[in-house]
Amino acid sequence: MRNTDKTPSPPKRRGPRAAKAAAKPGPHPLDLGAPELYLNRELTWLQFNRRVLHEAQDERTPLLERVKFLAITGSNLDEFFMKRIGGLKQQVGAGVQYPTADGRTPQQQIDECYALIRDMQREKQVLAFHLLALLRKEGIEILAYEELTAGEKERLRKEYGEKIYPLVTPQSIDPAHPFPFISNLSLNLLVTLRYPGASEQAFARVKIPISAGTPRFLRVDNRDRFVLLGDVMCNNLDMLFPEMEILSCEPFRVTRNANTEQNEEHADDLLAMIESELKDRRFAPIVRLEVKPGMEPARRGRLAAELGLDEEADVFDVEGMLGARDLMDISALNYPRLKDPAHHPIDHPTLVKDRSIFHIIREQGDILLQHPYEAFTTSVERFLREASRDPKVLAIKMILYRTSSRSPILEHLVRAAQNGKQVAVVVELKARFDEQANIILASRMEEAGIHVTYGVVGLKTHSKVILVVRQDFNGLRRYLHIGTGNYHPETSRIYSDLGLLTCDPELGADATELFNYLTTGFTPKRNYKKLLVAPKILKKALLTRIQREAERHSAESPGHIQFKVNALEDKDITRALYEASRAGVRIDLIVRDTCQLRPGVAGLSENIRVISIVGRFLEHSRLYYFRNGGDEEYFIGSADTMKRNLEHRVEVVTPVGSPTLRGQLRQILDTLWNDTRGAWDMQPDGSYVQRQPESGNPALCSQEQLILLAEKRLKEAGRRKKPKKSKGPGGRNLR
Repeated sequence: MRNTDKTPSPPKRRGPRAAKAAAKPGPHPLDLGAPELYLNRELTWLQFNRRVLHEAQDERTPLLERVKFLAITGSNLDEFFMKRIGGLKQQVGAGVQYPTADGRTPQQQIDECYALIRDMQREKQVLAFHLLALLRKEGIEILAYEELTAGEKERLRKEYGEKIYPLVTPQSIDPAHPFPFISNLSLNLLVTLRYPGASEQAFARVKIPISAGTPRFLRVDNRDRFVLLGDVMCNNLDMLFPEMEILSCEPFRVTRNANTEQNEEHADDLLAMIESELKDRRFAPIVRLEVKPGMEPARRGRLAAELGLDEEADVFDVEGMLGARDLMDISALNYPRLKDPAHHPIDHPTLVKDRSIFHIIREQGDILLQHPYEAFTTSVERFLREASRDPKVLAIKMILYRTSSRSPILEHLVRAAQNGKQVAVVVELKARFDEQANIILASRMEEAGIHVTYGVVGLKTHSKVILVVRQDFNGLRRYLHIGTGNYHPETSRIYSDLGLLTCDPELGADATELFNYLTTGFTPKRNYKKLLVAPKILKKALLTRIQREAERHSAESPGHIQFKVNALEDKDITRALYEASRAGVRIDLIVRDTCQLRPGVAGLSENIRVISIVGRFLEHSRLYYFRNGGDEEYFIGSADTMKRNLEHRVEVVTPVGSPTLRGQLRQILDTLWNDTRGAWDMQPDGSYVQRQPESGNPALCSQEQLILLAEKRLKEAGRRKKPKKSKGPGGRNLR
């Protein structure tokens, strides 16, 4: 199905009258502190998740990709409840009434979020049934237990009894047995039963033991026909409760608050504190209960009460399967024709040479990496691999926010330490949902002799930097990688990110200052020459440049600002952009999800346009552009324009000075801005309208265009380096 709200692309600027009518900013449209001028973080994020859901609804999206987007929508909502709703509930519990920039209290935000979520839930349910019907036509079936033949039921019963039943532990719920602990995002069965002939009912909880060795979708035969494990368990309860009368079997699922941070300033051991937080999170309050619509009211109410929830507000009826995130398993089935064409990242044209990567960087100068269009393995991983083996490399310093336990990154760092190099790694233990993995990685590195630190007290270290110190022919030289994304080989194939390889002396000196700060925590003034580092410098630098753009704007030299970020939520940045717009500066914002700013409001932001792009790759890069009176400035880095990034995290944003690389960044921005397939135009009221190509024109997908541009760069580089043919005796061509 296609979005019924259509707009041509590129979009036309809305007239002042239309924009004013749509926004209705209130009686003080020029009071830049008025809450009417700011949108809510939580509500705009939910609008982003609705755009993700639309990819699952869009018939132009291949079928299994639609299933994938449906799974992502469910996973996103799970995380939203754990982080955002959990945090709002904590504020309500603490009696916080202070409103946000948009004027909403925590309870008002919860109420409005719930209304949007329930509406989205209904859309998801209708879509899920539709997609299951389409899958069935393609030979992929998720069957109800009742649809199985007697033989199929018997075979599954046997498989369940041999491979799964021993893992199941039923728990009684009665005065002698307190209500059992229910783990986060677990699938459970509430079983009502009684002795034969008895009138008194009993209750039991059964956890569905889904793990790597126990799939949720049990294959019925040698074809792609599946039945849910929970359905098999519900229909074979006599194995768990022999000679008992089963009255009902009702599935339910809970979501727990993930906000359990302790005060690290008073922690003697940060590692121990994070481990304690993880234990606390396991037992954190439940914020959502999901049940089937047909659950008997008395049992529904009792379950909510036992879990400490408001039955009316916190219980969500879900038609179909609970935990839609598990549909990712179905989307992974091997049906190439039902998926996007396979994408294989290419090697960066400059890095195809079979030479030392340090020689290449030294001779080439700065190198811009564009992931996933260009391969992470043959660029960033290669940079670390060669550093670990090169006898001239003396030291490696790295900030590790997220990576994979299977990543070669760890192997290269350990190898470097074993080869006698000085290796120092700053590990961010508080990377949400990766804390446990990072604790394990930190322990392994310490055992290998790597110097591991955990950043600065009170700040999360979100930067992405590798510093390599090498003894070159003319003295010590510092080589750098500065990125917008994590050092995670798996996400590097599905996240759109940028990176810079350089041996610029000033950037190298700045990186040394940065690591000295991170490994000591000492906070005297740091002498950064080029890097914009949060929390001390970056926000001030952005505000100064926005103001400069407004001051230098003229008809002869018009101002222009472009940001590409994941989120815009900092009120000071938003206000500065409003002021620049009122001065006449053209402002183009590519904001993936949360956006606090209202574009197109008469007298305020009619010079601002905001788009969001949703596609096969998650838009994750951060890119800042200022026209600066013709002396253009481009920056890339780890920071979003959010208060937490600018004031409470260690972030790094670097200028890009090379004219060639600036040209590549300009090409990226132009390609994204001209998207007519995955781009959505934000309206003054915070809603979004998906772009549609003009009649007769094909849709332009920016991500597909960037794939083609990367391939074109590689081919052109190959042609430039192709040796010329020379004429031999008799005019024969010789290589």
